[in-house]
Order: sequence, then C-alpha cells, then structure tokens
Amino acid sequence: MDEERTEAWWARRAWALLSAVRERAPLVQCITNLVSMDIAANALTAAGASPAMLHSLREIPDFTPRCDAVYINVGTLSEDWLPSMRAAASAGRPWVLDPVAAAASGFRMEACLQLLSRSAPPSSGATRPRSSPSPRAQITPPSSSHDSGEALQAAKALARSSGAVVAVSGAVDFITDGEQVISASNGVAMMQKITATGCAVTALIAAFVGADPSDALAAAACALAIFGLAGEIGMESVKGPASLRMHLIDALYGLDE
Repeated sequence: MDEERTEAWWARRAWALLSAVRERAPLVQCITNLVSMDIAANALTAAGASPAMLHSLREIPDFTPRCDAVYINVGTLSEDWLPSMRAAASAGRPWVLDPVAAAASGFRMEACLQLLSRSAPPSSGATRPRSSPSPRAQITPPSSSHDSGEALQAAKALARSSGAVVAVSGAVDFITDGEQVISASNGVAMMQKITATGCAVTALIAAFVGADPSDALAAAACALAIFGLAGEIGMESVKGPASLRMHLIDALYGLDE
C-alpha cells in the first residue's frame, strides 16, 4: 500500500531527493536561453548536480544519451537551436521544458508544441512519464485567485493531453499530472526581481527528475519547494536582489535536514 503523502512525507521526500542529487551528481544537459545560463549552471552546481551547457546538434548523438536529464528553455529561441532541442527531446532521457513566453509568437508556440509531442518514454515500472514541463507552463502568470484557478485547470488539461507533469508558478505553485494536484508555497517576492530565477528552478527540476525519474510529480514539487526554501533562507541577510541572488545560491548549497 502506498504511504499517505502527508506534509511530513513531503518534507522527507524533498530531503531524500536533494540528498540523491548531492550523492549522484546527475548530469543535466541544458539547452537554455542566453540570459539564464549563468544562474542555471550555478544553481545546479550548488545543489550538487553537474550542468552541461551543450547546444550543438552534432554533439547530441554522442552526449545526450549519457545524460541523466535534459533541460530545454525557449527564452531566446532561434531557428539555429531548434534542431538541437528536438534531437535532445527525442534522445530517450528524462527532460524538462520551460516554454518561456510561448504565446509571444506563432513561431515560439509551434516550437513548444512540437517539443511537447516528443515526450520521453515512461521509466521502467513507473506510472508517470519521464518528462516534466516547467513551472512556467502557463502562458500568463496568474494575477488573482480566479486567474490561478483557470491556470490550474489549463495545466491539468495539458498534463492529460501530453502525458507529462505540468507545474504552474505563482504566489502558490501548482504541480499536476492531470489528476493529482500538489501545491508549494515557498519563496519570497524579491526572487521575482532576479532575472532567470524561474529558469534556474526549472533546471533544478531536471536535476531532481534525473536523480529519480520514477516519480516526476514528486520531483517537480520537491524541487520547487527546495528552491523556494533556499530563497527564504537567503532573504534573511540581504539588501536587495543582487545580494539575494548570491545568498540564494549559498543557501541551496548549504541546506541541511
């Protein structure tokens, strides 16, 4: 019988996943936007993962199959990167998509939909797919409880249609596989003043999924909670966004049980 997923269970699970990342140092290939590369790589390294900022299509057949997870972010999307994104998403590894500003253009939306159609196969014995779209899978961030409810329903529909786990960020983050819904409310408002923190937490989701691909729902929820908690701890000794960025990464590195 499955253990009841109480608040205490989630705390234990989050710590177990962070410990697994630190122990296994999952290799995460990041095909991410130009703005986010630094903070994504530093967040992954601080958490204990091994980032690889590799974009060349010619390297993917040799490199990507050896990765524990792939993180794809369309923030600075270009036609040059799309073939690499498609190939990496089709390489059979657990992967995470951050569809940044998907509705900004037809080109961007089409690219995201094409990538979503390339979900990785389920892991052996798992009940959920191994792909996990990002915390910003919503097109417009929710600005009210009504909008948040609409975003959650859209996320559930997307999860059911794609077979992936979908997360929606906001004052409260929601993570769903189309049936179950998990919420996480960690973090501080100033994190929104740091460019690419959303990209960094999506990369962290990839690391958590790479460390244990058997439960993408739990991996996404725990990564969001851990990153938000690091922000809360970092906020204790900051003067503004720049110092929060530094202390957030320090807190991610130093988190203990």
